[in-house]
This record gives sequence, C-alpha cells and structure tokens, in this order.
Amino acid sequence: MSVPAGFAVELPLFSGPFRLLADMILDQRMDVCDIPVARITDRFLREGLERVEGWPLEEATWFVAICAVLLELKVGRLLPRPSALVEEDLLGGTPADLIYARSLELGAFRQVAGWVSEQLAVASRMVPRTAGPPSEFAHLYPDVMEKVTPELLRAVAAEVLAPAKDIDLSHVTPIRVSLAEALMAVQERLAGRPEARFRELIEGCRERIEVVVRFLALLELHREGKVELSQAKVFGDINVRWQGSIEVETRPREGVET
Repeated sequence: MSVPAGFAVELPLFSGPFRLLADMILDQRMDVCDIPVARITDRFLREGLERVEGWPLEEATWFVAICAVLLELKVGRLLPRPSALVEEDLLGGTPADLIYARSLELGAFRQVAGWVSEQLAVASRMVPRTAGPPSEFAHLYPDVMEKVTPELLRAVAAEVLAPAKDIDLSHVTPIRVSLAEALMAVQERLAGRPEARFRELIEGCRERIEVVVRFLALLELHREGKVELSQAKVFGDINVRWQGSIEVETRPREGVET
C-alpha cells in the first residue's frame, strides 16, 4: 500500500509523519493510549476533502486500515476486561496480545504488498523475445530426429493404438440400492397409512446401507414438503406424517445412487 504523501501529525508527544507514528505504535515503542486517534482522523479527513478529486483510493484505504488497528488497540487497553474471556481460553492469549498479533499481520501484509508492487514494476519493463536463434548458431542445437527410427515409431504407435486394458473394479462396492428405489418404497408404505414410524419404514432392510438410503429418502421428501417429521425425545422414534397426495409414483425418479 502507498503511504499518505506529506501527511504529518503534531501531537504533544509526537510530531512527524503519520506512517512513522503508526510504525512506532505497532512496534510497541509508544503507548497507543497517549495518541488521540480521533484528532488524527479529523485532520486526515479535512485534508482529503480539500483535495477529494485527487485523493487516491489506495491512500484512503491504507489510512482506514491503520486507524482501525490503532482504535482497536486503544479500546482494548482502556476498557475493563472480564476475568474469563472465551477468546483467551480458545487462543491462549489476552485481548491485547491478540490485537497486537493482528497488527503484526497487518505489517507483514504491508511488506508483502510493497514487494509485490516492486516485482510488478520490474516485470512491466520486460518484454519476451519472440525471434528464434540466429541462423549462425543453428548448428549448435541437437537434431531432435537423430535417434528416431522406424522401429521406435512402430513401437510407440502400437502402444498408443492398443485397446485399453479392463479396469479392475473388484475393490469398488457395487450399488445395491438407489435413492429412487428408496423414495418409491417409502411412498408405497405411506400411501396406505399416512402416519408411520421410521422403524416401520425400514422393516425388511437387511443391510445398514439400505437404512441410510431410506433415511435420505425421508429427508428428500421432507425437503419437498411431502412428509412431516417429528421426534418426541432425543434418540426416540422418528414419526413420519404424509403431507403429499396419496398417489404413489410408479416411475423411478432421477436421484443420487448410493
């Protein structure tokens, strides 16, 4: 980021460029509680309004980011801290430490931004060479076809044109039940009795995957507004009430197979 050009501050404890003041605070060489951030902000805004047409957005963004960090540092120092803080328990540090860590991150990003800007400036002065090597140096390059023989070409062609090998799928679990089948099974059972328990809807399921797919089918029907689900207690029976039409789809639906 660019530094606000010519922006200086005059305070009882400091007089000079604002960038230097910000660096001293972030490096903990000056107490942020002694700095009137509001006064600095007012002065910066006055200068910006005087030359608003030529005020670079990058310059204003830099100032806002720095002031936000300074203000957070100051608020963290001035406000009383509770004895137990969730953030302290999770991250193992006090709020002031966390804010200071953020200020260090800001400084790191600022340095990286400057490095990237320099690299872009250097790269903008470079142009690619589109011409080939001069003819007088052509003999120095090896002949790419020197070691190519008809036998080698024949072997490569045979390998490329050979039929693809069958892929061994023995390690893949075969698809034994699909979501479309589970949807039809659930709707068929609910067509005769609009209310049922999930335990009753999975009767006849011999494998765990069938139970899982039946449950996914219930969630799909609930998403479509065709069933209402309720549970009286944790780990209790799931009650299913049919809300859609009584007609059951006889055509398999497009669904995600499991």
